[in-house]
Amino acid sequence: MYTIVKKESLNPTVTRMVIDAPLIAKKAQPGQFVILRVDEDGERIPLTVADYDREAGTVTIIFQIVGATTEKLNHLNEGDCLCDFAGPLGTASHVEGLKKVAVIGGGVGCAIAYPVAKKLHELGAEVHSVVGFRNKDLVILEDDFRAVSDRYVLVTDDGSYGDKGLVTDALKALIESGEQYDEVIAIGPLIMMKFVCKLTKEYGIKTVVSMNPIMIDGTGMCGGCRLTVGGETKFACVDGPDFDGHLVDFDEAMQRGAMYRPFEAKKREETCNLFKGVN
Repeated sequence: MYTIVKKESLNPTVTRMVIDAPLIAKKAQPGQFVILRVDEDGERIPLTVADYDREAGTVTIIFQIVGATTEKLNHLNEGDCLCDFAGPLGTASHVEGLKKVAVIGGGVGCAIAYPVAKKLHELGAEVHSVVGFRNKDLVILEDDFRAVSDRYVLVTDDGSYGDKGLVTDALKALIESGEQYDEVIAIGPLIMMKFVCKLTKEYGIKTVVSMNPIMIDGTGMCGGCRLTVGGETKFACVDGPDFDGHLVDFDEAMQRGAMYRPFEAKKREETCNLFKGVN
């Protein structure tokens, strides 16, 4: 069993948990993920490793409450245990050798972007972090990003915090001001990553994106996480989740990613009603 050591609400729909998992903490790297089950009857869901502490033997996960399982997970508290917590899975982000990088995070995708920015900072790279949210109430990990960034730019769609605009606006302004990046790493909603890649392609800047499609087994056998990259079929759980953003078929990925949204919403509502009945 895997004990929840710490639980923290980052905003109304996003929660951070620190899990006691020493074997995973020993091997985890930025870009990798775990698959967990809340209980024996629960479904398996993938969550990115948001941080890890090898000495304490803990792994941090950050999740948005969107479906039944994340709703159930959010009802657990410190001292409670998860049934399964398997990992680390996936290929770690390739960050060695990079000298100057722009890390772009959108919404809850910042939970995935942060450990990458942290690792780059530890390796001595110059890190420019550009993060975007819909409004001030949804901002997460601000202090964490500032601690590992040589330059930090926060934007909101409505201008309620930071600069008003999109991450692409901020990134374009940095590039046109003369900043030269070895690589741009973009992590967030598919539509955001698509347009970041469209922008960087114009400037000839290598861009890596983290893809998080539907996953089931995490081994590549089920085929649920398939993507088209450079005209070839890839599986995010074993070939990724990082891919060359200029080669990803984002339109296909967005179409497939939207297939289960009505089902997720329905199951979450049913789960909420179940907990209301208990209370």
